[in-house]
Amino acid sequence: MKIIRYSFMVLFTLCAVFDAYANNVQVSNTTLTNQNTGVQTTSVQFTISWDNSWRDIVNWDAAWVFVKYKKSDGIWRHATLSSFAGDHTAAGGSTITPSPDAKGVFIYRDANGSGNVSFSNVGLKWNYGIDGVGDNDLVTVKVFAIEMVYIPQGTLNLNSTSNNSYIGEIVDDGGSVTQITNESLLSEGAIRFRPEATGTYYTCGKGNYNGTTYGSDELNGSYPKGYGAFYCMKYEISEGQWVDFFNTLTTTQKSTRDITGNPGKFSDTIYYRNTIGWTVGDATSQRPDRACSFLSWMDGAAYADWAGLRPMTELEYEKACRGDQAVVSLEIASGTPTYVAATTISGTENGTEYITNSGANINSNSYAVPFTGGDGGGGPLRCGIFATASTSREQAGAGFYGVMELTGNLWEQCVTIADQTFDNLPTNAGLFDGGHGDGALSANGNANVSTWPGLVSGEVTGTKGAGSRGASWSYDSYAPYS
Repeated sequence: MKIIRYSFMVLFTLCAVFDAYANNVQVSNTTLTNQNTGVQTTSVQFTISWDNSWRDIVNWDAAWVFVKYKKSDGIWRHATLSSFAGDHTAAGGSTITPSPDAKGVFIYRDANGSGNVSFSNVGLKWNYGIDGVGDNDLVTVKVFAIEMVYIPQGTLNLNSTSNNSYIGEIVDDGGSVTQITNESLLSEGAIRFRPEATGTYYTCGKGNYNGTTYGSDELNGSYPKGYGAFYCMKYEISEGQWVDFFNTLTTTQKSTRDITGNPGKFSDTIYYRNTIGWTVGDATSQRPDRACSFLSWMDGAAYADWAGLRPMTELEYEKACRGDQAVVSLEIASGTPTYVAATTISGTENGTEYITNSGANINSNSYAVPFTGGDGGGGPLRCGIFATASTSREQAGAGFYGVMELTGNLWEQCVTIADQTFDNLPTNAGLFDGGHGDGALSANGNANVSTWPGLVSGEVTGTKGAGSRGASWSYDSYAPYS
């Protein structure tokens, strides 16, 4: 999974530039420089910073950075950046790796280390001519950044024959398939997703699957199985990220993606700690660092498509949780079967609040036992609230590679194995292949990637093939990972 500014120059006129932030990543001081009218390119220059960064011999965190622009018609569009690393300017101590589809870049440390980072005068080459922008056009530009974690290639341990990890079980004639050791998994080692007399098949675990019916074919070689390397969002989507996304949509698209309506939370006021409000114009959030609840599969798919990302599969979810480690009976994402639910919040909930009851490392059961302190009530907490520069994996409630809140807080939406036939496609067609979004939604505000779950008449408006893992804040008991 890739799974979210002021200067005048001759000819190319900048109307306005916006700084953006999500969680603790911030983009500031953006300008457009070095316009080349001969090839119709310019450089989007900015400073980017975030907290608790790291790089070691195993993996690293990064920022996925992409650019949106609008012309005089007021419609926000996704900027086409150069896919050649040498066209971009990295700040000292950082590396830039552009995506092959030119939808964005990854920025991360160029050497091992840890702590807060700030990279100044980063420059991304924008091929504005490809996007239909003229040399004299008046444009507005926004730079968005989403914190990510690099998950390296490696073996994924799935389950034991007794299925005591509560993740479902992959079974063949000889017993249990306990490892995925390559991404192809064809022929004898293939995973099937319907029980058959022979061969390998997947049995649903205790996850919350939506509209599950069994297909009849093998996972193809392109289905991401967790062995290959991928990037995963470090945090769940925050309210601030959702509002930043929502406010770039047209009025029609906003009506579709409005989580304050039906379906959604049915309120523009605070409801179970969700503070987002919208009637007309721009949406607002009183708690931008808080994980955003009431997002459906269709909402998450739209966000991913808009950002040039994709949904993760449930096998990738397992990899992000467990890494290459052995299965632990009844484990949660932090690798142990034990946890302490958060109950007490200290400080104003402005992004600096923290949990004070001893040993807390998960948000679970706050529906039955509402929080004391802070804003109180039951609902999601701010993204990454259990992690500091000195916490261990277990103390932070983190997955093996440093991805946060994989258990508790909010359900993690993913592409299931159990159902690979989509609503409008016949059996054996439309298998998820890991394709990424292109930064543009349908006119109705829906994701429209042809191989994503829930595709109906070219748009993601259904849920077949989608599932949820990891439990949420409202559960007082749950199967780990599900």
